[in-house]
Amino acid sequence: MPPVARRTALAVALAAGLAGTVHAAAPTDRPWMDRSLPADRRAELIVAAMTDDEKFRLIRSDFGLASDKHGVPEGAVSGAGYVPALPRLGLAAINETDAGLGVNKPGIDGKGAISLPAGLATAASFDPAVAHAGGRMIGGEARGKGYAVLLSGGVNLVRDPRNGRNFEYAGEDPILAGTIVGAAVKGIQERKILATVKHFAINDLETGRNTHSADIDPVALRESDLLAFQIAIAHGDPASVMSAYNRINGVYAGENAWLLTDVLKKEWGFKGFVMSDWGGVHSGAKAAMAGLDQESAGEVFDKEVYVDKPLRAAVASGEVPKARLDDMVRRIMRSLFAHGVIDEPTPVKPTVAVPYAADRVVARDALEAGAVLLRNEGALLPLARKGQSVVVIGAHADKGVLAGGGSSTVTDEGGDPVPGLEPTGWPGPVRYHASAPLTYMQKLGGKVTFDPGTDPAAAAKAAAAADVAVVFVTKWAAESYDAPDMSLPDGQDALVAAVAKANRKVVVVLETNGAVKMPWLGDVGAVMQAWYPGSGGGEGIARLLYGETSPSGRLPVSWPKDEAQLPRPTIQAAGLNAKDKPADDIDYNIEGADVGYRWFEKTKRDPLFAFGYGLTYTTFAYSDFAVGTDAAGHPVAHVTVKNTGRVAGADVPQIYVAAPGGAMRRLAGWSKVSLKPGASRRVDIPLEPMALARYDDAGKRWRVAPGTYKVKLARSATDFAGEATLEMKESFPVVKAP
Repeated sequence: MPPVARRTALAVALAAGLAGTVHAAAPTDRPWMDRSLPADRRAELIVAAMTDDEKFRLIRSDFGLASDKHGVPEGAVSGAGYVPALPRLGLAAINETDAGLGVNKPGIDGKGAISLPAGLATAASFDPAVAHAGGRMIGGEARGKGYAVLLSGGVNLVRDPRNGRNFEYAGEDPILAGTIVGAAVKGIQERKILATVKHFAINDLETGRNTHSADIDPVALRESDLLAFQIAIAHGDPASVMSAYNRINGVYAGENAWLLTDVLKKEWGFKGFVMSDWGGVHSGAKAAMAGLDQESAGEVFDKEVYVDKPLRAAVASGEVPKARLDDMVRRIMRSLFAHGVIDEPTPVKPTVAVPYAADRVVARDALEAGAVLLRNEGALLPLARKGQSVVVIGAHADKGVLAGGGSSTVTDEGGDPVPGLEPTGWPGPVRYHASAPLTYMQKLGGKVTFDPGTDPAAAAKAAAAADVAVVFVTKWAAESYDAPDMSLPDGQDALVAAVAKANRKVVVVLETNGAVKMPWLGDVGAVMQAWYPGSGGGEGIARLLYGETSPSGRLPVSWPKDEAQLPRPTIQAAGLNAKDKPADDIDYNIEGADVGYRWFEKTKRDPLFAFGYGLTYTTFAYSDFAVGTDAAGHPVAHVTVKNTGRVAGADVPQIYVAAPGGAMRRLAGWSKVSLKPGASRRVDIPLEPMALARYDDAGKRWRVAPGTYKVKLARSATDFAGEATLEMKESFPVVKAP
């Protein structure tokens, strides 16, 4: 038997034996395997039984792939991280994989995976149930592929549309983002998979992310990015928090005791463990004392494995108390026990086939719930099923839909239909998901043809010969860099302009990381933001265009007209191949906690499209708006929503609240309401107390000030449909699970 085969067989036999041991070992032999005990107690028991070598092995993961430092670790299934088995303790190996949109690596079945649409699409659904279903889907695939940890849960706020990683996140509002990510994390962990929330904290730009300092007043940080994390943690109970690369007010996130210990562990009561991002550790003793619990792949990405020899020396000298080492291990083990990974280890060979077809439907449904119809002049959409010729133009829409780049990119189970696109190296390769809009449009519509869009003149000629032209445009974005501007690349603006000149009925479908400039907006009839559409994206887009389902997404970000409207009009050294030195400091005090729609209100600027905005194929009316409190004294808004149109659809009534004294509005609640034509429903919308509160730095607590609060019913952050007042007594809210 070849050496590789022997190692694989040994790993399979070892893991299978450990799995049997987990279920068969008597509690007297290994009392931590007693499932009747609380997770905290089980963690205490196993830590007490560990040798120092076992403890130091657990607080670091190895890179799970081959690198220039080593081959694939023995027993690993080729993922982001790997912790070897500890047979004496009955612990199977732990394999980790990226990321929040789907499983990044093939795993034990050797196949690709199903990708959800961009995180912004899930956030645009304004529906925690959509996020929860997506989390369960990718968590199930991770388990089926042999992984125990899914590096998911991106909740960094979108402060700039040019940030290369926005597509992984959940928008600009901390309450929306925290709620959506918390629901996704909960869904993942229901499949007995550990999830993370990341990147803690304020990793809101990629340029210079390993070195720059994100500078912001601590109170403003609490009321923005940290609030999103706080809500996501309370709602999702993640096993781990991943620290960010950047510095925060001069201190690396992985060495920031205020952030990791004072706020996260003490104030918020987080019981899980803090893992580093890959390459985000800079010390042993300092990081451990600040609150870092596990170093990720330090042998490949850090200057050295800081939690091995350097930390051993620090513990031996007393610089780091032995109790801190034990706490690091205890937190890791508690998460493994609490979320079922120890009691039900992930398989080491395929046992049940991953339901790829069903999972693709989950991804499709998420896209349909989160695509945002931005423009629809003259009811151009939906397209007619019969008697209308349509030409589809551009963006490889005959092959598939675009994905974002970097560690979150999923290799689709259906393969990459457009291979070889640049860049082929990191943060690429550029990938497409094999779900072609053209294919599904041809199934739903009448005469549907295709033009590649590589020649604007030829595309215009094709458009002139059709009743309707549907132009697909793309802008690839990826981890590790930011776009220098908001423009579409590769002459796509000229393509749209040429098509619009040839045909008055033009639909533009955007596959982008977020907001882009649209100089042709007034010349086209309809625009749909499809984000990065995911593995079911082609079918979802076709169903939306032809009215099989009505668009119901609402923007989770404000859409600026151009870069001049942003807090920082330029990003120093932005761009994939930029040669300039990135800025040493990013001044987030410019906007502070007033992110997105609050920035536009504060500066009295009008965005192109407001946060919360989105059209659909029907109409809704509101009536009997009122605000009160429930039996527990918590504020609740009430409104009757009626579908006054001719087709079924979903609406998102939003509630914004302004505190006494003229404070700016904040989203405090919303509801996704699906109604058939003519139907109505009385909707109760609980208001998040944290939206009414401000952080009292002197008292070190959140405080709802007494007085009269203005409460507005809205269709977006700038479109109001009703107003009421709410009298509140002084209170000191805390974030709770829903």
